Amino acid sequence: MNSETLTRGLLFLTLAVTGVPGNIVVICAFLSLVYHEGRLSPTDTIVLHLASSNLMVVGVRCLLEVLATFEILNVFDDTVCKVVIFIFRTSRSLSIWLTFLLSVYQCLSVAPPGSRLAVARALFAQYLALLFLALWLINTSTTTATLLFAVGARNDSILLQNGINFKFCIMIFPSKLSMDANGGVQVGRDVVPISLMATASLVLLVFLLRRSRQVKGLRGGGARQGLSAERRAALTVVTLVTIYVVIYGVDNGLWIYTLTVPNMLGSSLITDLRTFLSSLYAALSPIVIIVSNRKINKQLNCGKEPKTFSDGAQPGD
Repeated sequence: MNSETLTRGLLFLTLAVTGVPGNIVVICAFLSLVYHEGRLSPTDTIVLHLASSNLMVVGVRCLLEVLATFEILNVFDDTVCKVVIFIFRTSRSLSIWLTFLLSVYQCLSVAPPGSRLAVARALFAQYLALLFLALWLINTSTTTATLLFAVGARNDSILLQNGINFKFCIMIFPSKLSMDANGGVQVGRDVVPISLMATASLVLLVFLLRRSRQVKGLRGGGARQGLSAERRAALTVVTLVTIYVVIYGVDNGLWIYTLTVPNMLGSSLITDLRTFLSSLYAALSPIVIIVSNRKINKQLNCGKEPKTFSDGAQPGD
């Protein structure tokens, strides 16, 4: 095993041993919360869905990559390649859109009672299941190309045209036009929610800045405590969004580069970097959630009561 292959395997192994247990902890904590409280708030539901998507990213792609790289088990035939890349791309895109939903709901959660934004928040919570369904339909339908064109890698893969090398799998498109069209759909599917979530996070920060100025001279602890909880929640969401913008900005830059290079089947380096970056967020996200979410901390501390904050003011509320 050469040094490049060893490094590749160790990087994916690091993501797997970090991301899989981390996301499982988040999922189990929320399931425990459902068991004890009988319900989840809209934000909790979004975060639970986000952790499930992240688990599929690192659990399906990274674990199988590690097994194949270290020659423990290579299951990447034509069928498995279609399924694995489909699940990975769908889950990756769902993760982006769910983070966008989280940032939007956090913006709505700081709206004053009786305002139009407060009404929008209630409607958002009421139709959250439909929003999830719409996201699943959008993301699965825009990933169907992998079911058509993904196959297992073979000896003559480098001689083929209009393809993308995924190391153990390849995607062979019938023409350069179809490859570019699929690439454009993937970029658009990422850029739209990333741009919107960045805008929502900026709006949230501006609102909290104005709110902090309004209560700056107050002596009442309640107002300060509520603002502190709102700031904590906002910073958590902004942290997730910032990680997303940086990681997926580089990821999409590499993807656009891939589309401009005539033959990408000679090496899987660029695709490996993109896969690593996409999986990196799925591995880092549960760490941010566990550290910042007081409800998860309460479940992990076996019911030890944390300090209470105003309802709807934290990422897990």
